[in-house]
Amino acid sequence: MSKDNTMTRKRAFNPHSYYHVIMRGNNRQNIFKTREDMLELMRAFEHVHISYPFTMLAYCFMTNHYHILIKPDEAPLDKIMGLVNRRYSDSYAKRYGHIGRIYQKRFFAKEVNTRTGLLIVSSYIHRNPIDTIIPMVERLESYPYSSYPLYWDESKSAPTFLNREFLKSLLLPPFENTNKSYCEYCLSSRQTAEEDRHIEDIEAPFF
Repeated sequence: MSKDNTMTRKRAFNPHSYYHVIMRGNNRQNIFKTREDMLELMRAFEHVHISYPFTMLAYCFMTNHYHILIKPDEAPLDKIMGLVNRRYSDSYAKRYGHIGRIYQKRFFAKEVNTRTGLLIVSSYIHRNPIDTIIPMVERLESYPYSSYPLYWDESKSAPTFLNREFLKSLLLPPFENTNKSYCEYCLSSRQTAEEDRHIEDIEAPFF
């Protein structure tokens, strides 16, 4: 077993924890470069969720990778991620006539099991579009391929797997326990996360 909490093929799955999952395109290539790509990735998660339920607290789809903060309900994480990534890969191959793998390697996953950790990692995920070398948007709520706009505006419909109630309950003073305050928390400081400490220099997706 690995000495840290990084998910490996032999590592036991902890059904009570959330995991920060990162999936990258092979050689950091843009495999989520259009609006249709982003929608297809979301459809993959929604399709798998029907048979293998899970809860997400945050997600952000970038052009060459994506981040999610996820807790499976019953099925192991590697089962869920395998199905999602395979469904997207098959769709990508059909749409672009692509042959060969599209992912850099097996997904990275780090267990997150503390109040502070969940807030920091979710903020890190949500800040991805503005923490690139050239920010993709001026305001985070303008980035459509992230759960941040769904926290910013609770009137927007959200995927059934997204829980918008939990993170705000973790906030401590001076922040109030509201999603508006959670968004303010995200904007208050830049976060770092394991496996992704560098600043990305990538293109913005098509909106």
